[in-house]
Amino acid sequence: MSWKEQVNQVSKEVQAEFGDLSNVQIYIRTEPNKWSVAENLQHLIQVNESYFPIFERLEKETFQHAFIGKFEFFRNLFGNMIYQSVADGGKKKVKTFPLWEPKFNDKDEDVIEKFLQHQETLKNWIEILQPWIEKDAVIHSPANKIIVYTLPKALDIIVAHERRHLEQAKKAL
Repeated sequence: MSWKEQVNQVSKEVQAEFGDLSNVQIYIRTEPNKWSVAENLQHLIQVNESYFPIFERLEKETFQHAFIGKFEFFRNLFGNMIYQSVADGGKKKVKTFPLWEPKFNDKDEDVIEKFLQHQETLKNWIEILQPWIEKDAVIHSPANKIIVYTLPKALDIIVAHERRHLEQAKKAL
């Protein structure tokens, strides 16, 4: 299944699972140490959007990756390590970077609609980035410029991360 199809699938599941819930149901934490549905979705928006400036620089051909990105060993090491950490279905709890902790401007905002709009933007980026995907362009993590991997691996990570947090959001009800 393509990345766009996987993003579509996540969007459909979010709409089906949470689309009819009230804001109270979406924002409430059922356990103090577990994120609410809204926090899971907001986290995904924040993580994915942190890649957008990198995508923009790729598109404008102004992106420069770290020197370490020249070495396939490091690209594979970091890319596979991060992918495995998010693709485990949430079996192992991982603390997020402060940069990506959920933040809300207004707890009355429609986070479901915001997430679905965000997914459309993500799909548009996947389309725009096709030439760089085909070239296996090397990028870095938005959290650390030394952590490098290919653009296709970044998209694998993004989609697996969305699946992970969709499952967490389902358990948050």
